[in-house]
Parts: sequence; C-alpha cells; structure tokens
Amino acid sequence: MIQGIFYARFLPQEGTKIVAQSPPGCIVATTYTPHLKPPLVDFDIIQEYIIPRKAFFNRFITVNSPDGKYSILGFPVSIPDERYHRNEFIFNFGLVVESDADQIPYERLVRRLAVTFAEMERQHGYLSSDGQVDDNDKRPIESLLEIIKEDLNNYGECMIPVDEANTLNMKLFPYHPPPAPVRGWHVPVPKMKLGDIVDPTWDLTLQKIIPHVDGVNDVRRIAWLADVSLPLTQIALQHLLYYDTILLLDMFFFGSCYAPRPGIHDFIANRDGLVDECAGYVCISSPVSVPRAESTGGGEGGGGGGNVGSSTASLASLGNATTSISSIKDAIDTGISVRQPPQLPPPPPPPQQAVSNYQLIKLMTTFCAGRSVMEWIKLHQDSGFDVLGHVDVRRLVQFGVIKGLLYRVHKYVVSKQYLEALATGRRIHARVDNDPLLKYADGCHCFDQIITEQNLTDGEIMRKLRSLEPGDRTVFYR
Repeated sequence: MIQGIFYARFLPQEGTKIVAQSPPGCIVATTYTPHLKPPLVDFDIIQEYIIPRKAFFNRFITVNSPDGKYSILGFPVSIPDERYHRNEFIFNFGLVVESDADQIPYERLVRRLAVTFAEMERQHGYLSSDGQVDDNDKRPIESLLEIIKEDLNNYGECMIPVDEANTLNMKLFPYHPPPAPVRGWHVPVPKMKLGDIVDPTWDLTLQKIIPHVDGVNDVRRIAWLADVSLPLTQIALQHLLYYDTILLLDMFFFGSCYAPRPGIHDFIANRDGLVDECAGYVCISSPVSVPRAESTGGGEGGGGGGNVGSSTASLASLGNATTSISSIKDAIDTGISVRQPPQLPPPPPPPQQAVSNYQLIKLMTTFCAGRSVMEWIKLHQDSGFDVLGHVDVRRLVQFGVIKGLLYRVHKYVVSKQYLEALATGRRIHARVDNDPLLKYADGCHCFDQIITEQNLTDGEIMRKLRSLEPGDRTVFYR
C-alpha cells in the first residue's frame, strides 16, 4: 500500500523542496498540518537522495529511511532548456511504501509518473508553473497526487484527466515470479475448482488438460489423456503455475520413501489446528477407490492452440490463490466426480471409528528415509491399525508434503564408467544407444524421470540395472 506520494523540485535559491505531498505532512510538516502525525521520514536526512547528483538522473532509485520502516521510490528527471534558470529543470515524483513491501509493482508507477509529467512540462510548462489552475482548467498538483494515491490504494488503477489533452492512466500490476519448470514426472494439484472458471474463450490446450488435473495424474499422463503434445501441456501447466492456481508435487508410489522435515514439530503440537485439518483431508468416511500406486506416462498426442490472452486475463483476475487444503480437497473431489461414470448408489458403509489425533501424529512421524510407504503400511498393520481402511495414504503423504511436514527421498543411479567417460571426454554415444539407462547414470536424474521417459516401472529399472555389469552402478537416496 502506498503510504505517501510527493512531488519535489530543485530550486536554485532554496535547494530541494517538497512542492506537493499526499497525505499532507507525510514528508515535511507544514504550517497547515501541525496537529497531524509526524512525517513518515526525516526529510533533512534523505533530501540529498530525493534530488541526487546528475549521475542518478533519469534512473529509478530506492532509498530506505534511517529507521528502516519505509522505502522511498523515485525517478529524478532533468529537462535541459534555455528557458529555465540555470538552463535546467529538475524534479522528482516519489512514492513512500513500507520497507518490507514488494517494490517491483511500484517501479512502473514511478516511471510512468516521471515520464508523463516530463512530457507535459515539455509541452506547456505544466510543472514549472507550479501546476496552478489557469484558463485551460488544469488540475493542481496537490489534487492529482491525492486522487492517484486513493485510487491506486483502493482500486489498483487510476484514470485522471489532467487537462483537455492529457490523461493519466496507471494500473498496479501484481508481480508473479517466473514459474518453475514443469517436468513430465511432476503431478499438478489444483488449488481451486478450475472447472468452474473455464470459459470457451480460454486457450484450447488449457480446456483439454484441466479435466485431467486431479492431483493424481502426472504431466505426461495428462498429455496422453488429453491428446495434447507434451511440450504444449507443460507450457499450459506453467501458465497455471504462474498464476498460483496449481501446485507441483512428485508422483506417488507405494515404493517411495518420505522423511520428516523440522515442520513436523508444528504438527505434533497441533499448531493452528494442523492435525484437525489433516483429519478432514485424509480420513476415509465412506468407501473410496484405492489410490493409484503408479502413474507411468503414456505416449504423446497432438493438438493444442487458442486464445491465450483471454485465459491470461481470466487467471490474472483471480489474484493469488492461497494454499488451502480444503480448497485443494474440493478441487480434487470435484474433478474426480465429474469424470466417473454414473453408477448405482453404493450401500451405506458400516460405521467406522474416527482416527484420533494421536494416531494421525503417530502415522506422520513414523515416515523415515529408509522405509518405503509399503513398509510403513505393513508396520502399522502389524501393530493392529488398519491404515488402508481408515486413511487415504496418498492424501496423507500429499498433506505432509504441501504443509512442509515431509519431503520425498528420491532415488538416483550412478555409473562409475559413465562418470569417468564424462570427466575424460571420451565418446560414449554407442554405449548409450545400447543401454538407454546409461544416460541417466550421472546421479542427476531421479527414478521418476526414468519411469516417465522410458515407460518403465521401478522394479523393471532395478532388474535392468542388476543385469548389467556388476559393481559398476550404485543406487542411492537423497
């Protein structure tokens, strides 16, 4: 949020002077505002940075207040012309925001203010006349700054007519960091009901893949089910990831290993009702289908193209989607129920005892690096607790990963001869053609990638590795 906005000039006799500010007294106290709050910053300390040296003219600058609470964003401008005193007109429009606020969206606003008013000054001397109202019905600077601040804070945009020839148009765009690469072995999990917001103007690829984004299918399988090429599917999912509408997780296998993170302490203490939230997400209250153990990728199809701009605008209007487990559960349940064929209603399930918080904590804390999910299930089955009858194991693992309680321990393979060939630069193309797994034996490619790209199961990969040169290849977890 913009805490203050100001217009400063460099006067030959007075030096740097705040000509206009909003709210009044936010930068310097005036005779009209002695009863208001003290200024946000100490002007005497920062005035040399509001109108800096010539080396910083026509550049975006950021200055932090001495107390570290606020940051001042400015773009000092110098207009050389013989009609000015000292043949130069120097000014700066600046914004005051909190120091911990994201400054990237405000940089465009500061640049637009500087460029627009610099052009208006070149046209008819709007700033050098102090922005006073004249025969052309120009708006004064003070009222402009007040309207700009209020509109941007309340609506995120402003459109202000300055005079008959100029209108100030600005919009505050949220900044989204570049999305992470989407790989074929990733599993996209929706954070909202994507099917409810899709309309016919969206990109055709998005329309085809969204029905298959259910938190179970991996990217390669989504491409195969939607009959869309894998690169187009990855681009479309990256588009959804950019607007924070999906999460990317690893594929779920009963042979995978998971280990606890330090955040498991919050789960044990049930901080913010974390265990209760987990119970609502993972406990089975009615018969459901058994989670898919493996989701190996299929082939690639063709197709995909459309109106990308319309879908971008629709997703941008959603804002930032929060990582809510309840919204993820609704999104996944809605997606699954739509694709199931109509069936007769099942008989009422027998009454089941609810899983206690103690049991959920015990389940979550017994994951470890050397124990697969299947071994973890057998451990609790032997202790007398029917895990599969009370808990959706895939959702339990998914909850732990999303909340930062668990992390996936990936499996890699390393070949001594392959690493030696890479280090010495020897040609190994013939060997790679004979052994397709050799190119993955550098310790940088996890088994998930091998599974999706080679269409092999974990057991088939291990059998192939055992049939090759003994002692050359090592499988490790990390």
